[in-house]
Amino acid sequence: MRIITCNVNGLRAADRKGFTAWMLRQKPDLACLQEIKAQESDLTRDQLAPRGLHGFFHPAQKRGYSGVAIYARKEPGNVTLGLGIPEIDVQGRFLQLDFGALSVVSLYMPSGTMGDEAQQRKYAFMDRFMPRLEEMRRCGREFVICGDWNIAHREIDVKNWKTNQDTTGFLPREREWLTRVFEEHGFVDVFRALDPSPDRFTWWVQWANARQRNIGWRIDYQVATPGIAQKATKASIYTQENFSDHAPVVVDYDYVL
Repeated sequence: MRIITCNVNGLRAADRKGFTAWMLRQKPDLACLQEIKAQESDLTRDQLAPRGLHGFFHPAQKRGYSGVAIYARKEPGNVTLGLGIPEIDVQGRFLQLDFGALSVVSLYMPSGTMGDEAQQRKYAFMDRFMPRLEEMRRCGREFVICGDWNIAHREIDVKNWKTNQDTTGFLPREREWLTRVFEEHGFVDVFRALDPSPDRFTWWVQWANARQRNIGWRIDYQVATPGIAQKATKASIYTQENFSDHAPVVVDYDYVL
């Protein structure tokens, strides 16, 4: 089973830059997208369902903003749009597909980059999402939660971590929250479990040649329950082409969907 996750920063824009063609060449079983910035009515037939894949979408009500999607090779047994929290669900941040005993989620957490009010909304999301994560661990299903978590967990996950300790995405409260996800609730950072190397980033600011100089952050994850995490065999970040300010994360699992 191959799963791709990518914040496309606009599905239509990423498609024009070659994302969909690249994705199809990877032959994924699932591709989780974030920040699609489109309603389903805005998309072409090929964008709605690329060759051989079924498309599922949870856009934001606000046009050109947020939204998540999943392309799946198999039809899921169940689809869940949103967290059941209206003020969050109108932003299009959570989409879950169920396949037997496995659930795959596309998640787009708030960024907090637009000032203190935005940061407080991010904290509110974190507080309200944690009980859902706890429920996921208790229910007995396996989960792979793919997406832009908008938090770099460790110092290794930010190139210039010393100068970013007061920057949203690397604040102590955010990092401690993510530590709880991993250490208290037992979820696994699948990429990091397979690749402990430094300078593995998934997002770069769009100035100062940050991407070319690899001055980046790792904020895009596949976070999994232990059973399915143990079946991960290979993880990579694709940086050879630029489809977005984020790079796709690809993980292969020894698992038949």
